[in-house]
Order: sequence, then structure tokens, then C-alpha cells
Amino acid sequence: MKIVAYHRVSTARQGKSGLGLEAQERSIQEYARTKDAILVGAFTEVESGKHNDRPELGKALHLAKVTGATLVIAKLDRLSRNAAFLLTLRDSGVRFVAADMPEANDLTVGVMALVAQQEREAISRRTREALAAAKARGRKLGNPNGAAALQRADKGNAASIQAIQSAADRHALDLAPVIESIRAEGITSFGSMAEQLNQRGMLTPRGGSWHKSSVRNLLQRLDRLADSVDRM
Repeated sequence: MKIVAYHRVSTARQGKSGLGLEAQERSIQEYARTKDAILVGAFTEVESGKHNDRPELGKALHLAKVTGATLVIAKLDRLSRNAAFLLTLRDSGVRFVAADMPEANDLTVGVMALVAQQEREAISRRTREALAAAKARGRKLGNPNGAAALQRADKGNAASIQAIQSAADRHALDLAPVIESIRAEGITSFGSMAEQLNQRGMLTPRGGSWHKSSVRNLLQRLDRLADSVDRM
């Protein structure tokens, strides 16, 4: 049996440090040992949460196809919410095995892709409905503690600051269901939550990747918004 290994880490920092990579390598090595398999190639994707393109996955699939090897992934469950990855895997025509989910097959992955897509659409729909309901109630987004500072500013500057704050508030509300989902899985540390947000393709208000500090700011903003709703 021939296998091609595919590893995936979510940020360049993780890729350089090896965080999470060693565990994936050990898992695939153990699988190869139990199957007495020959490793013909290994590919590591250092992936940003901002993009769905995966050049290393493409290379891994191509090598598996031309050598007749099986693509082996350490952890399919961590990618189960990423429809683009799942559909690429399903449509590749390459045999694959997930070390953490050996029973997975083309049908399993297809169903997981549909669920991932539906989850994203449901989050988007719930967010639009929540914003529409808030607007109907006459709710104004923003930090109520910043009102005095805005009054002291000139009108143009105040409008600019308010626009930035409102956009950040709306973005925080968009992500509220995602944060709830992450917490429901028992993930509560800033670092782990940042990793989850990046893995799920969520962007910061400025379109970048998540870090501990940006997660902390997001949670503080959501807390302030919740407090402002309670005071209504």
C-alpha cells in the first residue's frame, strides 16, 4: 500500500513553530505502520483563514492520483466545517483515509460538505434577521460610553468614528453565533478561539486573521453590546 500524507495548519506562525503539525505527523506515521504502507510523499498546507485555495492539497491529490496512492489525512473532523476542502476531496477521484475517521468515504464527505454550507448559510440568515429586528426596534449600535467623546469631536470626525464603531459592532454581531458554537464545544481560551475562527474562515473587521488580542476585543465588544441591550 502506498500513501501520500497531507497535513494542515491554519497560520504561518503555526507552520513555522510546528504547533499541531507534529501530532498530525505522528498520527499518519502510526497509520502507515499499522498498514505496512509506503509513504511516497508528504505535503503541509500553511493556510490562512482568509483563503479557500489550497495549492499543497492540489499537489498531494495529483501525486496520489499518478502513483495510485491513498491520500491520508490526520484529522478530518477539524476540517468538517470547510465546504471548499470537503468538495475538493470528494471530487478528486482519489482514495483517501482520515486517521481520526477511518470509516469516512465519498458519501460521508459529501454530506459533511452540505452540512458545512448549510451551517454558514444559517449563521448568515440568523444574523440578518437579528439585525433587522434590532433596526425595527430602533436600536442603535455602538459603544454608549463613547458618546461624550464623540460630542466633543467635530461633526466630520464624530461621523467617521461612529461609522467605524458601528461597522465593528455589526461585524461582532455577525460572529456572535460562531462564538456561541465554539464555546459550546468547550473552547474558551483566546488562543484556541482564534484558531477556530481562522479554521472556519472567519475574518476580523479589517479582513485579517485572528489572534488572542483580536478575540479578546471581540468578546469585550459583544459584552458591551449585550449590556446596552439589557439597558433598553
